[in-house]
Amino acid sequence: MPGSVQNAAPATVLPNSLCRALARSQTYTVVENEYRNGESQRAALASTSRKRWRLVKRLTPALLAELRNFYDARKGPTEPFYFYDPYDTNPKFSHDPTGVATTGRYTVRFDCEWSQTCGPGRSDVSIELIELA
Repeated sequence: MPGSVQNAAPATVLPNSLCRALARSQTYTVVENEYRNGESQRAALASTSRKRWRLVKRLTPALLAELRNFYDARKGPTEPFYFYDPYDTNPKFSHDPTGVATTGRYTVRFDCEWSQTCGPGRSDVSIELIELA
């Protein structure tokens, strides 16, 4: 059908060493109408939230190289991949490098361009992942 968009088909998994450096946030998309008298109406557009993960810790040179290679292999934000949120897996903090286990697995993509600041011994990288499906 013309104009149809295919579902994301991830072919790889974010390495376990990088999964623990990310913090999760969730947003619920709503439509809001505000009236002159200060009242408002809200309605949810979806029954579930859309999750995002942001890098929150400094990386060693080895982890920075691993992340940069993974980012470049996905062509930045263009290719989807699997991400295991360590708090959602069963048992907690388990990781499946094959992507077969579904508990705690999310289909994501990078939601940013590469941005890096280097200091003595560590590097700060600003990246975000966004849930696709």
